[in-house]
Amino acid sequence: MAGPASSEGAGRPPSIDRLARQLAGTGLPHPVLVDVARRAVETCGSDRVMEVAAEDAARRSRGLLQPVVNATGVILHTNLGRSPLAVSHPAGYSNLELDMASGRRGDRSAHAASLLALAAGSEAALVVNNGAAAVLLALTALAAGREVVVSRGEAVEIGGGFRIPDVLAQSGARLVEVGTTNRTRVADYQRATGADTAVFLQVHRSNFAIIGFTESVSTAELAGVGPPVVVDLGSGLLDQGCPWLAGGPPPWLRDEPAVRQTLDAGAALVTFSGDKLLGGPQAGIIAGRGDLVERCRRHPLARALRPGSLILQALQDVALAYLERDAGITLPLWRMATADPVDLRRRAASLGVGRVVDCRSVMGGGALPGVTMASAGVEVDGDISDRLRAGRPPVIATVRQDRTVCDLRTVLPEQDAVLAEALQR
Repeated sequence: MAGPASSEGAGRPPSIDRLARQLAGTGLPHPVLVDVARRAVETCGSDRVMEVAAEDAARRSRGLLQPVVNATGVILHTNLGRSPLAVSHPAGYSNLELDMASGRRGDRSAHAASLLALAAGSEAALVVNNGAAAVLLALTALAAGREVVVSRGEAVEIGGGFRIPDVLAQSGARLVEVGTTNRTRVADYQRATGADTAVFLQVHRSNFAIIGFTESVSTAELAGVGPPVVVDLGSGLLDQGCPWLAGGPPPWLRDEPAVRQTLDAGAALVTFSGDKLLGGPQAGIIAGRGDLVERCRRHPLARALRPGSLILQALQDVALAYLERDAGITLPLWRMATADPVDLRRRAASLGVGRVVDCRSVMGGGALPGVTMASAGVEVDGDISDRLRAGRPPVIATVRQDRTVCDLRTVLPEQDAVLAEALQR
């Protein structure tokens, strides 16, 4: 380690450029390595500068976005990008805003959004960059300066510390809470409705549950009161019947509300995420009445919240999978969620390393709170999670009682050999 420093003279740090060149094997661009070298020279003595720089370079390399093997058993793992994607697109251009028939400028909502509307059974749809943005845009376009009535039990906090009252405040609307945390009735909404009421907002409690002495109002009941009902479903299950699954809906989806049925019940608009139970990329979708979706689309905020072509292409693939009714096969989310524990145990045994164990997988990502799925995986003694993360590709596992557990439900079958090699190594 002392060689590079001594070439510059005793006690003197190496030149930053020379140190950066010695780190070239890390695969990082030279300007990044120059920054690493400069920081190392500035923060430590000449005897450890190369060691510190190499550690920093390795840390930065590991921190870049890259594919990982998810062996946690959490299907929608927020830290790992939530829904696993199975799309790859060739380099080049796309007809994002080109009308292919006329050759004139087109509408980016004419592709993925129109297909999602058809799949959801809605008049129209609009895609924005995430679920919170969908709620924000809908409330801004429909209720800025007016009242939005929400059940007190639905004024919830979603991921990342964002709260529905805060999102609503940013829209310019005024929050009117009705009912109590555990019980809200139709009469509560009726008493709160006045000339300044713009919409009723219902929020699906997708990341927690209230049980016991409870009462809530259905979308169908609320739709008959008067103002349009906007429902934030969050998780984004498209259809309770799951026609894309050969065996129909699995038992753990029994109480999960779906977009199509919520619209059929009378919701004027439904907002939901693209990267949860829809199985696509991070996005937010607004679906429902054509006139209200158009108001959202024409609002100036819509341009700031719109996604790019890669997201829309990925969502188009997802929508086509649902319309073809083969999403259970083509979307990794549904392949993982419906995998047979017997098959998972067979895969675990075929790895040839560690002990085969029973596991309990979860959906994660703020969806299906309290629901677990029988699964299988392998475990090894000791905490080797750091070493697994340092591999190429990194393997993300779970540590329980000084044992490292890899749940096969969230490992793609084509990654089994990678996982086995990582555990053996």
